[in-house]
Amino acid sequence: MTPAPNGILLADKPQGLTSHDVVARTRRALGTKKVGHAGTLDPMATGLLVLGAGPSTRLLTHLVGLDKEYFATIRLGQATTTDDADGEIVSEHAVGGVTEQAVLAGIAVLTGEIMQRPSSVSAIKVDGRRAYDRVRAGEEVELAARKVTVSAFELLNGPGLDASLRDRSVPTVLDLDVRVECSSGTYIRALARDLGERLRVGGHLTALRRTRVGPFSVDDALAVPAFGDPYSGDLLDPGVVAGRLFPVLPLDAEQAADLANGKRVEVEHADADTAAAIAPDGRLVGLVSIENGRTRVITNFPVDA
Repeated sequence: MTPAPNGILLADKPQGLTSHDVVARTRRALGTKKVGHAGTLDPMATGLLVLGAGPSTRLLTHLVGLDKEYFATIRLGQATTTDDADGEIVSEHAVGGVTEQAVLAGIAVLTGEIMQRPSSVSAIKVDGRRAYDRVRAGEEVELAARKVTVSAFELLNGPGLDASLRDRSVPTVLDLDVRVECSSGTYIRALARDLGERLRVGGHLTALRRTRVGPFSVDDALAVPAFGDPYSGDLLDPGVVAGRLFPVLPLDAEQAADLANGKRVEVEHADADTAAAIAPDGRLVGLVSIENGRTRVITNFPVDA
């Protein structure tokens, strides 16, 4: 019998597909129903989507909180209902008075540890329902601001920004190409909205590509197959993936068997909040915490899960 697929897959999501669409195609391509993802991308967005198959879906919980990198285009001069190009335009302001200095100052304010109000059409739940479902039902939703970290917010247009404004007699919109590195939970379309508000012209997101999730790059991702076609690449071994994220705890065969049975194992290893416990054959046995030379299981990865 062919073993069920087990591993992590890096997919390059094309524009127009939902994250659920990618999961559905992956289930079909791998021949298994047990597929999940670590963090969604909007249909408008492209780029890296991290998927797990089989027992490796248990690892996805530990991937959701990784920092991320995006390349995006922010359109100044127009605000929309969704803070991106999928929404309806609700206000327009000429951007002739916007300068590169003002843009850079606005970006600086939105860099670092900031309080950010997520878009009202985000997937955050409000009293058990997704915010976007409430908005579609006609409710007015304004989510509470929360702390996020924007470690890099870089303008890519270069020093020609002012010149491009002067070259137009009545500039109505201005597109900014940016690169953002941020903590999990940061909304790039909210950055676009907030930058436009600070410049008093409005703003929204017109393009978004996720290029990195933690140590994983879209350069190593596979194209999403057409519905029914197989993937043309291998799954990443869960032990290798866990070893890139956490300190590695090598186990001997007896320790691996004990840990798999839920026992606490005595080890010679530095204390760790999370460590990847690896069997002699390279198999990921579990994620554990280590305190005073003893393990405590956080997540187990049984062979037949």
